[in-house]
Amino acid sequence: MSDEATTPTTPVAAAVIVAAGRGLRAGGGLPKQYRGLFGRTVLARTVEAFDAHPCVGEIVVVRNSEDAGHYAAAGITAKKPLADVEGGASRDASVRAGLAALSGRFPFVLIHDAARPLVPRTVIDGVLAALETHEGAAPALPVTDALWRGAETVDGTENREGLWRAQTPQGFRLEAIRAAHAAHAARGGPAADDVEVARAHGLAVAITPGDEANMKITAPGDFARAARFLNDGETMDIRTGNGYDVHRFGPGDHVVLCGLKIPHDRALQGHSDADVGLHTVTDAIYGALAEGDIGTHFPPSDPQWKGAESHIFLTHAVDLAADRGFVITHADLTLVCERPKIGPHAAEMRAALASLLRIGVDRVSVKATTTERLGFTGREEGIAALATVTLVKP
Repeated sequence: MSDEATTPTTPVAAAVIVAAGRGLRAGGGLPKQYRGLFGRTVLARTVEAFDAHPCVGEIVVVRNSEDAGHYAAAGITAKKPLADVEGGASRDASVRAGLAALSGRFPFVLIHDAARPLVPRTVIDGVLAALETHEGAAPALPVTDALWRGAETVDGTENREGLWRAQTPQGFRLEAIRAAHAAHAARGGPAADDVEVARAHGLAVAITPGDEANMKITAPGDFARAARFLNDGETMDIRTGNGYDVHRFGPGDHVVLCGLKIPHDRALQGHSDADVGLHTVTDAIYGALAEGDIGTHFPPSDPQWKGAESHIFLTHAVDLAADRGFVITHADLTLVCERPKIGPHAAEMRAALASLLRIGVDRVSVKATTTERLGFTGREEGIAALATVTLVKP
């Protein structure tokens, strides 16, 4: 096992995250990479691991052509350049699509399974360090259990010496693995992983330390295992925040709710774009963090926020929660008004809000109610909103 090289500290690698598989064996009714895990989708957590690594300079996600909607709703964000491309009919074809989409600015590439969302930084470090002196490198764990051959009964045993359990990311010099994949495509036939493709092309691949936490989610029970790794026996910090906001109507031809422009015979009035939905969710997050409210962070007396789009405020609150180690696991927003009717727009509002919160749309609720013509909302003088959010620090 190679551990001699020194890990670089500046961007030297791109990451290709392979997420084009159907992933239905894990259950849940949708591909496993788009299911929730402690408030974030599996794929969002995987992207986050590479986005947070200082040696990764760009990320390409290879998704299934049928999953554009799932991808858009998965809460995937990155501070580094991030692109998504459609994959192929096999894993190696999907990897080739990802490699082709890279800018070529970095000498190394890390190819990773989307279903390994808990990859530790130390595992990535080990692969990058070995690439300083090797054409390829991949993490693995030694096989420690006895190995049997057989079906319903044991027919024999196998020697486990020198056997390894392969993991990802599997790292290579970019041009070398591009050439290896081109040669593999010309030959045809399946490949278990990129190490097999590389070795068939004559590349030497170093074995670097893997980690039990770097598990691959495959079966339904793996989500519970992953949650245990995230919790790691520590007491979770779970917080609930509430938000409430009101904006009055004034002249205009539309209202902005959850980032959507909805035609109406009046507009909501406010210092910013008066998006009462986003304001309320933002205040709920600040409340859970005990960090005041929107006015604390974006004073209405400051002219730079005049007419500002409210997603700026919500993104600040979400970033603040993330910086303090919290993940948002749920948001419930209720809009109180007679008009406009919220029901026809609720699904699109949920998707927009989920994207801003970086969580799955299945963890976001947007609903509406009236006050039976009572009070200022009943008289259609304005819109009120209430929100509850849950934050968890694993």
